[in-house]
Amino acid sequence: MRNPLAGRAKESDRDEHKENDSHPSVRLAVYDNLAALPRVVELEAEDYREFVELMANKTYELSQAKGGEIPFTVIREVVENLIHAYFEECVITILDEGNTIRIADQGPGIADKNSVFTPGFSTATGDMKQIIRGVGSGLPVAREMLEVAGGKIEIEDNLERGAVITLSLRPAEAAVEAEPAVQPPAEPAPTVVLTDRQKHVLFLITELGSAGPSKIQEELGISLSSAYRDLNALQALGLISGTPQGKRGLTGPGVEYLENMEN
Repeated sequence: MRNPLAGRAKESDRDEHKENDSHPSVRLAVYDNLAALPRVVELEAEDYREFVELMANKTYELSQAKGGEIPFTVIREVVENLIHAYFEECVITILDEGNTIRIADQGPGIADKNSVFTPGFSTATGDMKQIIRGVGSGLPVAREMLEVAGGKIEIEDNLERGAVITLSLRPAEAAVEAEPAVQPPAEPAPTVVLTDRQKHVLFLITELGSAGPSKIQEELGISLSSAYRDLNALQALGLISGTPQGKRGLTGPGVEYLENMEN
């Protein structure tokens, strides 16, 4: 694929020495702990759309392997945002057993760190819109999804130039440890009650085998954030579970729930 960003204006003297048709690349650093050097994975692709998918999938895979629970859609929306930095010197760091992901670049940076979370604010050029939607929806969607899951997203300036976006999610284990040591006697598990829309989502996943927020949005004609909330609720109930591709599939309890509905 021809590099659609090849004609961009140079931003520093060092850019003059770069090949315009060079392939985009990224380094992923995975920390087992801060007392040891990270494992480093290097990724490269010829096609920019392929590169975004490769970064998102590999970051999600490595995060999940460490026990992380940051949703795939959140990761993808943020790595896609690296196009605004022309994918310059991309580094993705995975920490805290996969529950902290730091995405850094050495692009022009983000001047207004508040408006960037407001839908409609965008600096996407015509060339960039060949690769991304470019309507200013990426970071707002990522923040809403992450906050629904109990996490947060932060933006900081990189050391000399560029930006650093940090995604963090409190591990489920930490929430359990924070509970009081003495608990009242457990009550019988309540009957699972789903809304009509959540039932439709469950039936749709059964029909398709697996589905992500975008597919649920498309099939049911609802907003992306609503689709994500329903999937999150069903996953919290144990009726569905995540896949390495960021989709959701039916679990044993999910199959049992549908069978009971039919009976």
